[in-house]
Amino acid sequence: MKIAVVYHSGYGHTAEQAKAVARGAGSVAGAEVKMINVAEGETPWAELESADAIIFGSPTYMGSVSAPFKKFMDDSSKPWYERKWKDKIAAGFTNSASQSGDKLNTLQTLAIFAAQHGMLWVGLDLLPGNNNSKGSVEDLNRLGSFLGAMAQSNADQGPENGPIASDLKTAEHLGARVATLTAKFTK
Repeated sequence: MKIAVVYHSGYGHTAEQAKAVARGAGSVAGAEVKMINVAEGETPWAELESADAIIFGSPTYMGSVSAPFKKFMDDSSKPWYERKWKDKIAAGFTNSASQSGDKLNTLQTLAIFAAQHGMLWVGLDLLPGNNNSKGSVEDLNRLGSFLGAMAQSNADQGPENGPIASDLKTAEHLGARVATLTAKFTK
């Protein structure tokens, strides 16, 4: 089964999250994972058409997807019109410097984008972490998202310092979940 991780990363933090998603997807038997950075070269539309699942990732800038990712979304009008991604599995992830940063809006944007393409959205199956007295920032899904994987990285530090390990493990979990469900769906 083919899984594409399509992302943009302005400062490298979201790229680290994308790598974690890809690791998680690749950990499932039979998964062939391709990472596609929308800011590097031409979009390989044929590869996306042949993928069984596409996982979208964008940093949250000013409360939504980044401009390069939005350009990718807009450029997908031909596959949209031809229904090339209909019934593919889809999921999403995002990163911002703030704890909230309005990341939910970015995930909603990605989910609506997938819905417009006729895709089937997969969210996280994890309860929120770090939301009680026994929780910690090391919990999976520490930012409490159900729609997709969220991560937080400090604005004054490079990607070597963030996202933190639990956010990357949450991203890996999302990738593995998508690959597992895609394997079931494509049987």
